[in-house]
Amino acid sequence: MDTEASARSVSVEILIDFDENNVLDYSAANQLDARGRAEVREYVQNILRRRSYLDFLIDEFSNVKIVEMKSSLKNILRLGIYDMIFMDSTPDYAAINESVEIAKLKLGSRTGDLTNAIMRNLQRDINNLPKPSFEDRTKLVATTFSHPEWLVKRWTKRFGEREAFQLMQANNQRPNYYIRANNLRTKTKNFRLRMTKHGITFTESDWLPGYFQVDSVAPFISKGWLDKGFCQVQDIAAGFAPFLLHPQPGENIYDLCAAPGTKSILMADLMNAEGSILAVDISSERLDKLAESALSYHAENIRVRRADVTELTLEEADGVLLDAPCTGTGVLSKRADLRWRRDEESLKNAVELQKKLLDSAARMVKKGGRLVYSTCSLEEEENMDQVMNFLDRHENFELQTVEGYVPDEVMVDGGFGYQTFPHKHQCDGHFGVLLKRVN
Repeated sequence: MDTEASARSVSVEILIDFDENNVLDYSAANQLDARGRAEVREYVQNILRRRSYLDFLIDEFSNVKIVEMKSSLKNILRLGIYDMIFMDSTPDYAAINESVEIAKLKLGSRTGDLTNAIMRNLQRDINNLPKPSFEDRTKLVATTFSHPEWLVKRWTKRFGEREAFQLMQANNQRPNYYIRANNLRTKTKNFRLRMTKHGITFTESDWLPGYFQVDSVAPFISKGWLDKGFCQVQDIAAGFAPFLLHPQPGENIYDLCAAPGTKSILMADLMNAEGSILAVDISSERLDKLAESALSYHAENIRVRRADVTELTLEEADGVLLDAPCTGTGVLSKRADLRWRRDEESLKNAVELQKKLLDSAARMVKKGGRLVYSTCSLEEEENMDQVMNFLDRHENFELQTVEGYVPDEVMVDGGFGYQTFPHKHQCDGHFGVLLKRVN
């Protein structure tokens, strides 16, 4: 197989593993070159973004219902049909032939023939494909926009159908990417010149200094600028929490649930690597990677510690950042898999964990110190509702205004929090507040 065909085959393997084990593991793509690995990620995420709609089409053009199919056949068909409909660069015959070959190799000649029949049935109607037409409105919307029904119900109730549709459409688009210049290794003005010299198209953000919106992160990877620590990939909305904490040179800062560490590195940059940042996470593997990154970025004031934050005792710090584990409903464009891995029980579990983490974080803040709580969720229970419940339990903390730290257009709750939305702000969905410990 050529690189493109190999990328398809590996993508099918990853999608099967996701269906059967609820794990998204890209390690199978390590056998491919850089281009092949990038293609695998594109295939996997785009198919997950459109999974319900692709399954609807399979049911429409197959005599065998999708519920009766093995996971392997489902994902071969999902990939082949995605190729035919959404990949203008792939001729129909190539999408069909590659899918049939993968099916024969994995499942035998009879399944290969079935794959061929289904895809040729669809090809004949490619210019007049059927649209979902279920009587159940929630199922209709969920299938059309490829989101789980529980989330469709929540969002349509909260935002109304029109805005919920806009949000789900944004989640199904290829996401925007931001690159942040790391001033510990270069200067923003020099990095800007470097990109211009190499013909990289970018738009500099006026929201936060040093952030550039780009079409792709591939040039930054291929030129080794990430490995050398000149810049990091970080959505601009993810930068709000560190800027809100406003760490100063010489301060003692804790970053809780810190991995993969991009916020720790940004805070080191803001502190000019002077003072101390303790990055805490429960995963030793992810902390090892964080420590390696800190060296590359010259963030020499970062220390790492493996611990469960809910069981951790530390001396009080000037500032604590808790970017809490959450449902991730604000990042469903970049992490399409999350929409299929979350449910209402996941939301309840996340809220309970966040409560424990916040209570632990509060004990680590000195009098007069700051606590920033942030998530990449859009759900109110994880965000301001969680904060208000925290304030009911902790009378020694007060909400502070976020005005002056984040753009006016993302401020919510009278300026006492920020919330971004993919369909409104063309970035990931993030929430955050600033809390101060008072006497």
